[in-house]
Order: sequence, then structure tokens, then C-alpha cells
Amino acid sequence: MLWPRFACDDNRMVFAARRLAPVACRALACLLATLPALAQSSEHVGFDRNDYPGDSSLDILHRHFAFTGYWLNAPPEEGASSWLGHREVLLRAGFGFLLLWNGKLDRELLAAQQSGVSPEALGRAEAAAAARTARAERFPANAIVFLDQEEGGRLLPEQAAFLLAWTEALASLGYRPGVYASGQPVAEGATSITTAQNIRDLTRTRHLHEVALWIAQDACPPASGCTLMPPSLRTSGTPGASIWQYAQSPRRPQLTRSCAKTYRRDNTCALAELPALSLDLSVADSADPSQGR
Repeated sequence: MLWPRFACDDNRMVFAARRLAPVACRALACLLATLPALAQSSEHVGFDRNDYPGDSSLDILHRHFAFTGYWLNAPPEEGASSWLGHREVLLRAGFGFLLLWNGKLDRELLAAQQSGVSPEALGRAEAAAAARTARAERFPANAIVFLDQEEGGRLLPEQAAFLLAWTEALASLGYRPGVYASGQPVAEGATSITTAQNIRDLTRTRHLHEVALWIAQDACPPASGCTLMPPSLRTSGTPGASIWQYAQSPRRPQLTRSCAKTYRRDNTCALAELPALSLDLSVADSADPSQGR
């Protein structure tokens, strides 16, 4: 994802405990220390990445993560989704799902308009494609599909038109709409705005279907960096968000300076057991946030 993913370095895992400075420790010791805290929590940690991690990695990944992202179309800067066809093996491995549909950048919407295709028409067509793919992948009716809104700040008119047409059309096609959007405040005059709050305001003032929010906010604080002991959803800055992506690969240096030691030396997040797999990390109020099982 463009929004700029628990980190390991020199075969060590680094966990940032709440109210404590980041501490380096060996992978096994960290895992043993972390499991009790996770077991007592009603929140769940998951990962996402553009590329499918491979069947051989799933057992290790599921030791740490309850759910995984699952791209229904090509992720940003990719030509196709390598996740398609892997729902059953992920189910057998015990994962819940975060279903993702890559949206459109503003320049793509403007290009479509110049070709005579309105943002609303494009949004409806993309929603129909998302629903068809979700059914083909055997995800159940009423599962939540998250539209990936990569660009932050207040939505431009064409962005709002596309996004709201997509969410409304998807709701009419048997799936529930969600949006992955920035929860990072952006200055707007004397105040600030987040993309997530802008989307919520638009849907409520226009009396549209409720949209589930998966926010991206990796700034430390409130994020804790690359750690299996995530911050609570309540501290995300976006009340009512059901998923919070709190760590990203690569990290954004200007926002993650205070938690930099929790990332690898190359600024990515990865498990010590799977150092080649960079990950984004999220915390959710469900082990199956899209209800895709």
C-alpha cells in the first residue's frame, strides 16, 4: 500500500510495551512474553501485504496473527492479485480475512472523466467487479469489502463521487462496504481533517449506508511501531474504527522517529522466522474483520 508494515533485527524481535521504552529480546522469549497479553485481549492482531506470502509461510504467520489482508484485485503498483484462489488454504490455516479492493487515484478519475466516464459510473462498475470477485472467491454474502483509498486529506469532489458510488453499489450487491483510509490528521486552516472522518461525515450527512472504517495511522504516538503488543483501538484517534493499521513497511521516518528501534534496519517489519516477508500490521476488534469465513 502507498500508506506508508513488527520488526526484527539480527535475529532478534523488538516489542514496544505500552508505557515502556522499546526492549530488544530474543524471538522465543518475546513470543512467550507476548502470548498471555494477547490471550487476555478482546482485540486481535493481523497483517497485510501486497503479495501472497506463500503456503509454506502460513503456519508461522498464524502463530502470531489472527487475520490477513486479501486483495480481490491488483494491489497498488501491481498488475494482478496473487491472493486469488487461496481462500481455502488460508481458512484451513485458521486465518480470518480483511477483503480489499484497490480504488482509483485522483489522476485516474480525472483521466476517466476526460474519456467520458463519470466517477459515479466508474464507482458502480468497480463495485460490481468487486462483488463478482468476492463471490467467485467464495466469500459469504454480507462480508465486508474495504475500498482502498490511498490518497489522504479531504476528498476532492471526484474522489467523493467515486467512493460513495462504490460503497452504495456494493451494499446493493449483497456485500457490506468498508473503506481503508488515512486516520492521520491533515492541517486544514485552523483545524485539521482526516480522510476517515471526512468519509464518515459524508455518509452520515447524505444518509447513506454505514461504512466500516479501517484506518491507517502509523505515527508514533499514538501508534507503537512494529510490535505484537499493539495499541488499543480506543487510542487510534478515530472513534468507531473497527481496524487500525498501526505499522507499515516501509516505515515513514518523519512519523515514526520515536519508535524507529522497533523496525528493522532497512525500515521494514518482518518476523524473525520469515525475514524476507515485509508486513503491515493492524489491530481489530474481531479475528475475522471482514466476516469472510
